Amino acid sequence: MSTEENKDVARRWAEEVWSKGNLSLIDELVTPDYVEHDPATPEEVRGPEGIRHYIEAFRNALPDMQLTVEDQVAEGEKVVTRWTARGTHRGEFMGIAPSGNRLEIAGMSIDRFSGGRFVESWENYDALGMMQQMGAVPKP
Repeated sequence: MSTEENKDVARRWAEEVWSKGNLSLIDELVTPDYVEHDPATPEEVRGPEGIRHYIEAFRNALPDMQLTVEDQVAEGEKVVTRWTARGTHRGEFMGIAPSGNRLEIAGMSIDRFSGGRFVESWENYDALGMMQQMGAVPKP
């Protein structure tokens, strides 16, 4: 697939899976050997079931989450997406009780594709800022 087609898949992922919670697309868009690298997560997320649980954890905590694609760059089999997630902390997240606070989380994803499907992703987002907005970590 072309770099533009891969960018379209990454945008569809943000809009359909993250923002709308259409987790049924995961089996269509993720390879069985998929790996998600997130430095804020103690273990790598693997396969369609692993990424499903990962996304469910965020969507349960922020059920009104909207993920906005701010910018994308693609080369070869990789797409870099700069995004902003916004939502209200209404569910438990990593042992943190719902705060009712509005959150805005900036991040970037580097996704590697094969045949129009996600093979590997590297996530980097403002986890400290997210925890501060939830009230779990004091602001300096």
